[in-house]
Amino acid sequence: MPIPVSIEKLLYDRVVEGTRIDYKADWNPEPVVHTICAFANDIDNQGGGYIILGIEDENGMPKFPIKGLNKASIDNIFKDIINKCNLIEPRYIPIIESQVFQEKDIIILWVPGGAERPYRCPTAFPNEKNHKSDKAYYIRKGSSTIKANMAEERELFQKSTTIPFDDRINYEALPEDIQNSRIDEFLLAVDSKLYTSFKDVSPEMKRESLCLVRGPKEMLHPVNVGLMFFNDNPERFFPYSRIEIVYKPDPTGKNMQENIFSGPLDRQLTNALNLIQSRFIIEQIEKNPDKAKAKRFYNYPYAAIEESLSNAVYHKSYQIREPITVTITDETIEVTSFPGPDRSISDEDIKNFHLVSNTYMNRRIGDFLKELKLAEGRNTGIPTILYAMKDNGSPMPVIKTDQYRTYFKMILPIHNGFKTKVTEKPKKNRRKNGSIKIEILDLLANNGAMSSSQLANALGYNSIPGSLIKAIKELLSEEKIEYTIPEQPNSSYQRLRIKWIGK
Repeated sequence: MPIPVSIEKLLYDRVVEGTRIDYKADWNPEPVVHTICAFANDIDNQGGGYIILGIEDENGMPKFPIKGLNKASIDNIFKDIINKCNLIEPRYIPIIESQVFQEKDIIILWVPGGAERPYRCPTAFPNEKNHKSDKAYYIRKGSSTIKANMAEERELFQKSTTIPFDDRINYEALPEDIQNSRIDEFLLAVDSKLYTSFKDVSPEMKRESLCLVRGPKEMLHPVNVGLMFFNDNPERFFPYSRIEIVYKPDPTGKNMQENIFSGPLDRQLTNALNLIQSRFIIEQIEKNPDKAKAKRFYNYPYAAIEESLSNAVYHKSYQIREPITVTITDETIEVTSFPGPDRSISDEDIKNFHLVSNTYMNRRIGDFLKELKLAEGRNTGIPTILYAMKDNGSPMPVIKTDQYRTYFKMILPIHNGFKTKVTEKPKKNRRKNGSIKIEILDLLANNGAMSSSQLANALGYNSIPGSLIKAIKELLSEEKIEYTIPEQPNSSYQRLRIKWIGK
């Protein structure tokens, strides 16, 4: 069964936090199995982790050039890993794959958080001198594997009955509710090597390989995260799992506008962000006679909005039947989700923007969002928002919740340089075909790949008009632009880009 993330992404793109990757120069059963046990216990609900055999550790980072494994020993290592993992209680076998990287052989072990935790394993493996060994529970603390103390063991047993909601089995759904086409689109979007290797693989094997289904062979059911990302209508299973954007130019609600975004979580997040960026973010330029360079700033920095909304999708409880709402007024953008911060975070910490949590409500939603580059790493969301606001010269954001922590509201104030009302970007007048084509090329040259809906939003349209479709078709036939996914023209991840940038 293949690993879902390529070795290049693990090592270079950092789609998985460094604390969730463990490097081992060679196969050494005792520390490796202890780490497998620790990742499977997943005490902080981070989603487990990866162990890479054949790459040395250098201060928590991979050491280059890599060492690699002896090719002749690969089969024996595979067998020994399975034999040693049989000693874990309850039995736990990670997903194992051998790869060639930088012309060296390595082995990658994917260790998702286990459904039957807590797990324990021998502290030392039996040998000729030592026929028996004590067993212990192991956990991860930072980038280290340690033996759990009594308090941590109690915590593990408490969490054994509370598997994160996104990783629970959904008995109301069938494996076929996870759409094969959506899996293919996702693998292509994250540039996974599985896209090619899965060409001739059955949908059943794809679902099992990505851990999107669980249960006995005769009664498999999807896990919730599979339905959230790989079904076109997750609201069927999780009512109100959507994003609502409300524009209120007047406190009384006069001329209020509402947009609702539903569908797979990544699609609704991307579409909602595209609308906000194209219609509500305004740039202002101030020229200073004493300086050659003009000062540029925005009413709201896009990075702060993106992170606020991504965090809401990541940390929302999908058991609470309330949507994520984005309210845009003349003075603020407010992102509200449910529930509020973990009770382990004090009111003083919230006031000081120190929202560091040891546990996550959803351990796999974050992984998918990070692979799609729609979310940052663990506990980096708030610092990213603060930096973006400060860098733009905006007032600091405000976090609100109630005493029962039932909701979480991130309030982003407008930049002081914008004294007029926040309005939608003015829609363009009717354009001629040649003008539309020039604007499309300008947008793609300045912004990189964009979807048809993104182009429409940037040009001020509420939908994709026939004139835009015509201009796109002509540019495609003239070979000035091209699809990023030519083999799947109707993919929801489809984008357009400049074909010959030199021209």
